[in-house]
Amino acid sequence: VQLQASGGGLVPPGGSLRLSCTASFPLDPYAIGWFRQAPGKEREWVSAIKNSLGTTYYSDSVKGRFTISGDNTGNTVHLQMNSLKPEDTAVYVCAAGFPTIPQLPTEYDYWGQGTLVTVSS
Repeated sequence: VQLQASGGGLVPPGGSLRLSCTASFPLDPYAIGWFRQAPGKEREWVSAIKNSLGTTYYSDSVKGRFTISGDNTGNTVHLQMNSLKPEDTAVYVCAAGFPTIPQLPTEYDYWGQGTLVTVSS
């Protein structure tokens, strides 16, 4: 069982990035959550999608700027990040599970490696 986050990089404020979370197994039964951790800060929940229902969730800090979605392969979930701000700088990690409360990291069973997003001019 593997999850891999990719797509991070350096982007100026106001720019966009699309992160991908690719799994070694079909993601359809699972919920996928994105979390981030900035240097010196605690891990923060960003967004989640319950694939079977297509239900999406967003933290207040990213609502209206980020969009989470699954793709046709069934093994990948994307996080489209627009209007990026310096405070979005962090390592972004995806996780899979069957969370009752998508915001809680303890609700997820599988975690991938992170991808670094840096928002700076």
